Amino acid sequence: MRIEDLRGLTLSNALVNSRVPRAELDIDSAVEQIRPLLADVKNRGEDALVQVAQRFDGFDPRPFKVSEAELEAALSCLDAHLRLAIETSIDRVRRVSKASVPQAFSVELSNGASVHQRWQPVDSVGLYVPGGKAVYPSSVIMNVVPAQVAGVSRLVIATPGQKEFGGRPHPTVLATAALLGVKDVYAIGGPAAVAAFAYGVPTLGLEVVAMVTGPGNIFVAAAKRALRGVIGIDSEAGTTEILIVADSSADPRLIAFDLVSQAEHDEAAACVLVTDSEDLVDAVQHELESVVAATENAARVSTALNSVQSALVLVDDLAAALSFANHYATEHLELHTQNPTGDARVISNAGAIFLGQSSPVSLGDYSAGSNHVLPTGQQAKFGAGLGVHTFLRAQQLIDYSNSGLAEISSEIQVFARAEGLPGHADAVQARFE
Repeated sequence: MRIEDLRGLTLSNALVNSRVPRAELDIDSAVEQIRPLLADVKNRGEDALVQVAQRFDGFDPRPFKVSEAELEAALSCLDAHLRLAIETSIDRVRRVSKASVPQAFSVELSNGASVHQRWQPVDSVGLYVPGGKAVYPSSVIMNVVPAQVAGVSRLVIATPGQKEFGGRPHPTVLATAALLGVKDVYAIGGPAAVAAFAYGVPTLGLEVVAMVTGPGNIFVAAAKRALRGVIGIDSEAGTTEILIVADSSADPRLIAFDLVSQAEHDEAAACVLVTDSEDLVDAVQHELESVVAATENAARVSTALNSVQSALVLVDDLAAALSFANHYATEHLELHTQNPTGDARVISNAGAIFLGQSSPVSLGDYSAGSNHVLPTGQQAKFGAGLGVHTFLRAQQLIDYSNSGLAEISSEIQVFARAEGLPGHADAVQARFE
């Protein structure tokens, strides 16, 4: 991995993200590339989906709708140890999700004048579960569980078919959907799946959904951007990122393993260490040699670690490292410091923060109870990870009696006329004539 020495420099958003940029993935260009595909799915429906799958995947994915028998068969064949791991993850994510449900409230402003707020679930959600370089039953859990806790009434999963399984989705993904009671599962992948969710495919019994959530590659993210407004989206969750802030007390071997754990997702994965310790940088470089050589996905890992988006960064002190983290706004932030809890207090911009060496990102990917669908590409500066809140809408109810309205009516009329909207004032005055 390359070393970026930022010591002696004043850290800023521009400096940090120019010296350690994300991979050169131009989402605007991707949007333009897929617009014809999105329009084709809108206009031709199932025929377009078949053509896309044959072109990009090399097989005919029909039937697109996964039958209940196929779901149950996948569940019955699920390895017992894997089933236990999946069920444990489901339980932990569900417990955290239930605790995070926002509460309704009422405010009485005066006698007969109240405002109430309640939280309404989205009616229907399309949940995208990626495929490709890995299998993601964990993404089924992270999408489905918070949506169920929120009370979403219709859940539909789309996930790509796999050539090694005869064009059907991976059986572990299907088994996880069955465990969660999701019966509407479609073998559709990539941006075509987002388009199918947005426009519906009547011949498949796939109705339009209100929102699409879940991670994917740049083209899935591009489809979500292009169709936002037609559908709601969670975020443009893209290629994985890990930033590790460490001091001289950190264990270089654990850091090496954690960098590799995210690098194996994708050649474009961003893997960054920032520290004020030259000795630690040298030690991590040394440990990476053996850890990378021993991992199964060594070629992919090596490409990610040696590409522009990954680096070992030297800064002046721990305060500068934490400042770097806020400017970088990573998806996953690990704090390998003497006081990670205290250091986390100064972090504003991160999708999720992992405190100390016993809280690796791998924990969050599966069984921490937190959600692993998180904002990437600096979106942590304004967005949050997937959760119960994603599937809920705040809705206010205004409840005034005639006396409650009378108390504030003159102020409303003054306000309305000051804005040049006398009809607003008249609508209030009419109630007292």
